[in-house]
Amino acid sequence: MRTSTLRVPGADIYYEVRGVGPVLLLVPGGGGDAQAYARLARVPEDRYTVVTFDPRGSSRSTLLEELGEQRIEVYAEDVSLLLKEVGGGPAHVFGSSSGALIGLDLTARHPGQVRTLVAHEPPVVSFLPDAAHWTAFLREVHDTQAEQGTGAALRKFAEAMNLPRQFDPGAELPPEARRMPARVAANMEFFFRHQVRSFSAYVPDVEALRGAPVIVAGGVQGRPYMPYKAALAVAERLGAQPAEFPGDHVGYLAEPVTFAERLHELLTTPPTHRPD
Repeated sequence: MRTSTLRVPGADIYYEVRGVGPVLLLVPGGGGDAQAYARLARVPEDRYTVVTFDPRGSSRSTLLEELGEQRIEVYAEDVSLLLKEVGGGPAHVFGSSSGALIGLDLTARHPGQVRTLVAHEPPVVSFLPDAAHWTAFLREVHDTQAEQGTGAALRKFAEAMNLPRQFDPGAELPPEARRMPARVAANMEFFFRHQVRSFSAYVPDVEALRGAPVIVAGGVQGRPYMPYKAALAVAERLGAQPAEFPGDHVGYLAEPVTFAERLHELLTTPPTHRPD
């Protein structure tokens, strides 16, 4: 694995590259960084050149401008510049949660850079029938962090998003993951303070995405929860047939091997669309 840093407008982006083959970029969700995909990235590296990174403001990717409310569009531009830096032609892109929103914006704005996008549970709140409820809830999560701290906000957020209390004990964490708690806490604080409201207000460009190589998916264990329902709503707007992954909203953490196999299957099968 090689690591490097890319200067983009307003930030330095830390990234990692491993494996051989077509480029597969993994975009983490809110509070995540390259480490979030550490176990998943190791599985397909004999099939793909896997690129992981820390989004601006998280972990090793430093902001170089005044801190404020963050925007999906800026993160998508960072990803576009990262793909140009890595090279290798149009890339496969996988994004989960907020990372799926970034992937949707990247595909809409820079379609020539995306070979296939797999958008795992993109939380497009405005597409939900109870959008007002979820907008208010996420504002409440933001306020909880400000008033009671990151731990209280995370508990509230995790319950609603179906984030697991523990992962498969048989899937041992790599040594570097055991040193993550302080970094994760800082990333979640950044997410709740500067991303959760603006990211949840993001609306993808449906017209630009219709007919694009986009696969919208959800975790099979997450069917009763908002992120899965949002994925179905996005798929319907795009006229796409939704796909499923093993696990829940973060199935790539608990079941990296089966998750990676499903991802490879989707990347090697043309996206299907609903009949008009």
